[in-house]
Amino acid sequence: MTVASCRGIVTAAVAVAVLVSAGPVAAHHSAAAAYDESKKVEAQGTVTRVLLKNPHSWVFMESTDEKGQKIEWQIEMAAAASLGWTPATLPVGTVVKVVGSPSRAPGSHGMTGARFTLLDGTPVGRRG
Repeated sequence: MTVASCRGIVTAAVAVAVLVSAGPVAAHHSAAAAYDESKKVEAQGTVTRVLLKNPHSWVFMESTDEKGQKIEWQIEMAAAASLGWTPATLPVGTVVKVVGSPSRAPGSHGMTGARFTLLDGTPVGRRG
């Protein structure tokens, strides 16, 4: 094998590696279209469901509004693998306080970029 053909193989291998590793980054999208990242919303309630999935995990929480009406918060989070959470991290029935960026959809109760804390202020998960 000549030096020129070895260089060609190495160049092709590097190009493939770059393209393969860039795929997941290019495929991910910004939350800015669905959530207003310039604002923060705060909610407190009881966790009713936790979905640890890829590409996004979700926490559903029941709360009440200022009129005492029940509402369901839908909290979109990162992929399960990057969160480092397990089902034991935030069990159903846990009462938490959540702060995050609100959904842009009128009348909805969604957020992303959330930080969870227990009522005593203890952070939940790595992000808290």
